[in-house]
Amino acid sequence: MPEMSEALGQGRLIGRKPVGVVDIGSNSVRLVIYEGHSRSLTVLFNEKILSGLGKGLAQTNRLDQSAVDSALAALRRFRRIADQARIGDLYPLATAASREATNGPEFLEAAEEAIGRPIAILSGADEARYAAEGVMSGFHQPNGIVGDLGGGSLELVRVQGDELSGGLTMPLGGLRLQDLANGDLKAAQAIADSHFQSCSLVGSADDKPFFAVGGTWRNLAKLHMQQSSYPLHVMHGYTMPAAKLEKFLDSVVKGDPEKLSGIEAVSKSRRSLLAFGAITLKSVLKYLKPSEIVVSALGVREGYLHSLLSAEERAKDPLIEAARELAILRSRSPDHAEELVAWTARTFEALGVEETEEEKRLRTAACLLADIGWRAHPDYRGLQALSIIAHAAFPAIDHRGRAYLGLTNYFRHEGTFAQAQLPDLETLVEPRLLERARMLGSLFRVTYLMTASMPGILDRFRWAQDPRGGFTLILPRDLEGLIGARPEGRLEQFAKIVGQPLRMEAR
Repeated sequence: MPEMSEALGQGRLIGRKPVGVVDIGSNSVRLVIYEGHSRSLTVLFNEKILSGLGKGLAQTNRLDQSAVDSALAALRRFRRIADQARIGDLYPLATAASREATNGPEFLEAAEEAIGRPIAILSGADEARYAAEGVMSGFHQPNGIVGDLGGGSLELVRVQGDELSGGLTMPLGGLRLQDLANGDLKAAQAIADSHFQSCSLVGSADDKPFFAVGGTWRNLAKLHMQQSSYPLHVMHGYTMPAAKLEKFLDSVVKGDPEKLSGIEAVSKSRRSLLAFGAITLKSVLKYLKPSEIVVSALGVREGYLHSLLSAEERAKDPLIEAARELAILRSRSPDHAEELVAWTARTFEALGVEETEEEKRLRTAACLLADIGWRAHPDYRGLQALSIIAHAAFPAIDHRGRAYLGLTNYFRHEGTFAQAQLPDLETLVEPRLLERARMLGSLFRVTYLMTASMPGILDRFRWAQDPRGGFTLILPRDLEGLIGARPEGRLEQFAKIVGQPLRMEAR
C-alpha cells in the first residue's frame, strides 16, 4: 500500500491525517471522517444508518434486538471504511439510548468489538456541552441557546462566545416523545410543554437566537426552505424568524406528512418524526422565546473534536481558515491571495471607505477566495465561482455573508454590475453589503490585470492624494510597463463605484 502522501490527490491538503467520529445515537448510527483535525473541518466521508436504537425504549427500557443487529452491522462496516480511509484517530461516542437501556452494557460490549475501539458513553450534560461546542466551532461568536434534538433526548445549553452555562437534558427526542405519547400528537405537545414549563432556561433566549442541532430539526428547516422558495439551499446558518414560524409548525403537526407542500425535499425515513420535532420546537418558541431559529449542521461530533483542539487552534477564525485552505487548493497563488488582503485594506483606508469589523472579516475571506475559479471556462467563471462559494461547507458565516462572498467573486469575473443581471442570491444581501461586493469585485478586476495573479508586487503599490482631486495609484518606475489601456479602463470603472476620480502613474 502506498504512503499516505503518495495516495492523496492534489485536491487534498498535504500533511493532514484523517480523523473520524462514530456517533451511536438513539435514532441513527453515523460515521463522519474529516480531512484532518483542524479549526475548520472538511468532511471526507459521511454515512448514517437509521437503526432506531431508541425506538420503544420508553415502554420496555430495552434496546430492540433488530435495532441492535442493524447498529452492529453498521459499526462493522464503519470499522472497515475507517481502515480504508487510513484514519489516524477514530472516536466512537454513544448517547441516550445506549446509556439508559437495561441491555445497554451488553450492546456496548458488542459494539466495541464491532468498531474495534473503546466507546465513550456521553451523559446528558456531555451531549449538551459537545452540541454547544459544535455551535461554537461553526458560528462566529454565537450568543443564544443551543438545542440538540436526538432520537432519545433534547439537550439545552447557553452559549456566549466561548462560554457555556446552564446545560440540561430532557426526554423529548423524537423517538422518545413518540413513545411517551403513544403516537398521540396532542399528548406529545402536553408532555413537551410540561417539561419546558419547569425548565430553568424559561425566557432565557428572549431576543437571542436558538441554535437548532439535530437531523429532525434540519429536515423541518429543509421543508420550510422548500415552501419559502428560498434561493440558497444550504442548511447551516439557515434562519427562520420566530414571529413567522408558528403557522408553519402547526401545518406540520396537523397535516399528513406525505401531503405537505415541499415534502419531497425530506427523505422518507425522516418524515415520521417531523411532527414530533415540530411539537418540541413549538415549546421552544413558547417558553424560551427566541428571536429566531438558526440551523446548525455542526453538533456533538464536531463539538467533541473542537474540545480536543489547543487554545491556539480554537482562537482561530474558522471562516478565514476555510477560505485560506480553499485558496491553497484552488488559486494560482495563495501568497497573492494573502497580499490581496493587505492591499484591499490599504486601498479602503486611503479612499476613506469605512468598514465594520464584520465587513473587514468578510473582505478578508473574499480576498482569499478571489482566484479559486480560474480553471473554469471564461464565459462561466463568475457563475461557477458564485456557486462554489455560496454552497461551500464554510463555517462561521450566515447566508447574507455567503451571498456577499459569492457575488464579490461573480463581479470580479463578470464585470457587470447592472441590477437587472444579478443572480437570485442578491435578495439575501442588504444594499450596503451589495455595494461593498461591487466595490471589492471592481478592485479585484484592476488588481489582477496588474499582477497576473502572482505575488511580489502589490506591496509596492501605494495611493496618493491628487491635487487635481481624488487619488492616484502610484507604481514604482520599474513597474511602469504594467500601465495600459485595459487596467486604466477598469480603474475608471472602480472610480465610478467609489465616487472619486482615480488615476494611475509611475514615479
